[in-house]
Amino acid sequence: MAIKLSSLTISNKIIKWVNLTSCISSLSCANTIPLSSETDMIKSHQTTDYEAKIQSLRHNLSPDHLIRVLDNTNDLSSAFKIFKWVSIQKRFQHTADTYCKMILKLGLAGNVEEMEGLCQNMVKERYPNVREALISLVFSFVNHYRVNGAMRVLVNMNSGGFKLSVDVFNVVLGAIVEEKRGFADFVFVYKEMVKAGIVPNVDTLNYLLEVLFETNRIESALDQFRRMHKKGCCPNSRTFEIVIKGLIANSRVDDSVSILGEMFDLGIQLELSFYTCIIPMLCRENKLEEAIRLFKMMRALDLMPDELTYEELINCLCENLRLDDANDILEDMIVIGLTPTDHVFVDIVRGLCEVGKFDESVNFLEDKCGYVTSPHNALLECCCNAGKFVLAKCILEKMADRKIADCDSWNIPIRWLCENEEIRKAYELLGRMVVSSVVPDCATYSAFVLGKCKLCNYEDALRVFHQVSAQSLVLDSISYSKLVEGLCQVEKITEAVEVFCCMSKNGCSLSSSSFNILIYGLCVMRKVDKAIRLRSLAYSSGTSYTTSTYTKIMLGLVKLQRAKDLLVVLAQMLVEGCALDVEAYCILIQSMSEQNKLKDCALFFNVMVKAGLVPDRETMLSLLHGLADGSQLNLVSSGINKLVSDSEVLDSSMYNILINGLWKEGLTSQASYLLDLMLGKGWVPDATTHGLLVGSSVGEEIESRRFAFDSSSFPDSVSDILAEGLGNT
Repeated sequence: MAIKLSSLTISNKIIKWVNLTSCISSLSCANTIPLSSETDMIKSHQTTDYEAKIQSLRHNLSPDHLIRVLDNTNDLSSAFKIFKWVSIQKRFQHTADTYCKMILKLGLAGNVEEMEGLCQNMVKERYPNVREALISLVFSFVNHYRVNGAMRVLVNMNSGGFKLSVDVFNVVLGAIVEEKRGFADFVFVYKEMVKAGIVPNVDTLNYLLEVLFETNRIESALDQFRRMHKKGCCPNSRTFEIVIKGLIANSRVDDSVSILGEMFDLGIQLELSFYTCIIPMLCRENKLEEAIRLFKMMRALDLMPDELTYEELINCLCENLRLDDANDILEDMIVIGLTPTDHVFVDIVRGLCEVGKFDESVNFLEDKCGYVTSPHNALLECCCNAGKFVLAKCILEKMADRKIADCDSWNIPIRWLCENEEIRKAYELLGRMVVSSVVPDCATYSAFVLGKCKLCNYEDALRVFHQVSAQSLVLDSISYSKLVEGLCQVEKITEAVEVFCCMSKNGCSLSSSSFNILIYGLCVMRKVDKAIRLRSLAYSSGTSYTTSTYTKIMLGLVKLQRAKDLLVVLAQMLVEGCALDVEAYCILIQSMSEQNKLKDCALFFNVMVKAGLVPDRETMLSLLHGLADGSQLNLVSSGINKLVSDSEVLDSSMYNILINGLWKEGLTSQASYLLDLMLGKGWVPDATTHGLLVGSSVGEEIESRRFAFDSSSFPDSVSDILAEGLGNT
């Protein structure tokens, strides 16, 4: 497959040396454009410096001196002019080193086209030691993160017939992978390697696997991994690290475990980087047994895990409630001189509490981290969640005595008391909190707002809210939601709107259920326009709204007799991808029916039924009466057929409307079908339908005589009965 790489296209022409003014295509610019006088001064200085260096070279025209001059010339244009001036001096002979110096300066500055011209000329002249010089250029460009330059030098060497080792190609391939330059650049260099007849080694294939995984070519990567032996290479520690890491990163965890099993069977000698990379990844995927096996192998080889490896393994052990093992790993971590982070202690504390070992948790903290705040806070939270408030209070008092209680330490039991409607005790703790010189924060106020809402004391909760707002603090979403809901329940809609507007401006979102309650309250107050504006505010603050939000606004518009605005709301719903529910469809159908927009009624009904939704009885009757009066029942014939086959929503009165209406519109076959269904349900047609069925009294008499004389010829099809009855009218 041909790989097109425009940035690496090689020019067939050597740079022309006579043009001294157009040699530099891109130079670094200052942040501001200098004034003309400053520009003139700079040019004057550069000219003077250039002339001085040319004069210096006239007295000592040697390669070593040229290199020193180029090193001391910061202006790239001047350096290139000096190099070109030297090139046309008859008594001067360039070396590979002089070319390398200029090529490197151009390449580092990003002037790859000019650099390539020199590179081509250097290859053509075949200076002594040119191969070694060009290889050093490749390494220099890679070390300076100029992979484009390295690639161009490599291509020119290849085209010049220089013999290159696989290691040189691997250096460039590794740089491409490290800088994440993509698959195309990798393939370009890999093809150059193939052109040179170089056989890839395991490092080459490892880089290939890495770039395949990074570009989501998972199956290709696995295929290359399986074919390594065919290329004369055996997978090593780095190979398995790349493959297992790539599979886990792409959610192929089971496949990674399978590869890991193969690795165990092969007895691969693993390096430290494999353990420190793969063990944490396995722990995050809860592959505990595999992680423990690797950890034991690692320690058996006297390899030292890093902090992350220990932390992830301890976390995974605690999540699986293997707390003794977690404690053993912690001891091992401390023995080798690593300091556990607070998260490690928190994980073990939470694990002990989860299995009900609260006393052991207390002893663990005393033994390991008696003066660390966050593990104690974790224990406080676990005690409160388990209803062990007395123990939590004792822990808090001990923390206060040791001066390690922070704001969260006090907030945890205060929140629990408020959630359990123990406001008085919560205020007692608040007092001790303030005495301890700890300033209440947003979480403190949020707890009290929540507690007062639970006691239905919304006036006090609102006062706390105003106090918070005055201090430019922000409550949490749960407290805001409870306050908004509560204010709506006591019909303080204006105050609820105030709370919502304040929280939205602070970027805090309201739960969709609470927001719907607020919208409903506004619509009941006939403030639909305000409700619509709040919907826009909700969007900007991240508050999610549902179909129920829109239906409440629709109902509000209907009550205000603003049916025309319903279609605007519908358009917003469709634009935002909000699906209509039964209530929304019913509102639209009834509204269109009241406006005598029969085609719109039929359209909404058909779409509704197609979506598997069934209208309520009131909507159905309104729809059928309207369409029957306008002789438009034919518009919903397909929807009716689906409805009668999928649901039992139609009652006898609806069947009567449909049969009569459809017959009058000439749809006799469908009317007959519905009559069959109606009679099959044991329902008796009403007088109108019965009249259509048997015609006039004369027709009734004729039918009676016919039945008496020839009962064998009595039509047994309901369709025939209906056709004859209607035919005699």
